[in-house]
Amino acid sequence: MPIAKLIIELEVPHAQSLKDRRQVLRSMKDKLRHGFNLSIAELDDGIVWNRATLGIAAISSSTSYLTGQLQQIDQAVHRLAAQLSAEVLDSYAEILPE
Repeated sequence: MPIAKLIIELEVPHAQSLKDRRQVLRSMKDKLRHGFNLSIAELDDGIVWNRATLGIAAISSSTSYLTGQLQQIDQAVHRLAAQLSAEVLDSYAEILPE
């Protein structure tokens, strides 16, 4: 089965502490988990308060389904980032074959 991975780099310009950063990331991760059938985790160590890297993974038997899902997830991340006063700096998607 193919596996889709999406790496998102975010900036949270208003974050003045780790707590501010964590609130934005927790909200984004929870909304993405409930909206899509995926796994999501923070990939960085959280030293910098206003930046974060998220890793997203999804699995399906259909590569075309995963391609569409990655596009929907990327659009949702951009929408959520705007709602949470964050900015998507970069995103990288890849589908790993069987």
